[in-house]
Amino acid sequence: MDIISKNRWVAPMLSVLLVCIVGVNVVQATGKWNEDGDSKQMTELAASVNNGAVSSNEDRRMLQDGTSLSNDTSASSADWINTLPAKNWLVSAQEEQELAEARAKNKARAAAAAQAKKEAAVKLAKIEKAKEAAALTTPPKKLYFTRTKLLNQADSKLATWSYSVSDKDVLLLQKIVMAEAEGEPYEGKVAVANVVLNRLRSANFPDSIYKVIYQKSQFSPVANGRLKRVVPNEDSIKAVNAALNGKKEVADDTYYFLSLTLADDLTVARSQKKVKTIGHHTFYK
Repeated sequence: MDIISKNRWVAPMLSVLLVCIVGVNVVQATGKWNEDGDSKQMTELAASVNNGAVSSNEDRRMLQDGTSLSNDTSASSADWINTLPAKNWLVSAQEEQELAEARAKNKARAAAAAQAKKEAAVKLAKIEKAKEAAALTTPPKKLYFTRTKLLNQADSKLATWSYSVSDKDVLLLQKIVMAEAEGEPYEGKVAVANVVLNRLRSANFPDSIYKVIYQKSQFSPVANGRLKRVVPNEDSIKAVNAALNGKKEVADDTYYFLSLTLADDLTVARSQKKVKTIGHHTFYK
């Protein structure tokens, strides 16, 4: 009992020592586990980063050359496409298609505009041709002159004076053209009408178509009676209508014409300046 009484402190000390030993072992075991866990996490993080870099590099290479770096031939095209994160090549293809469609639309619009322009030009040409045809069939009701020339109907605002054309004037002009130039070309018929109208304009000749044609010793068909006998043909009518509408085969200062082979008096040929020859007629100013 004395021994136990003397050594009663030993048991508590052993208990404390045992607790300390167990605690140290637990702490060491816990630290090692944490270290292993941290190391494992760091290893996984590094692998993830590396894998991301490799994946990014592979993505770039796949976008550049359009081929996959995978050696797994069993993977389908759809699976490979779905592995591309942004699918930029699909966007590029769509943009190319939109650009091609825009170019096609622009080309179609340009073609349509060119066709419309061509049709407008054809329509304008038809209108001009219709106007010319009207000039061959319809004489104007009024002539417009300046001091030096006969104006066409479109330039009437520039006129310094005008002359009202009667039906008798038109018929008389057609008859003198027919009588003087029946066998002459169409241009020669227009030129004869031009000479009569040039005289009408000039202050040196009478001031009406009738007076110009019937002026003494000017037109041989008047003297020999042929003027009264002729009936204007189609060419003579067209030539007169064209001249009245402004068509000119000789200049506005041309006042004379004659046939050098048929004329009895060649005074005009010797005294006036030659302008041109049409058929058998020579014109002078």
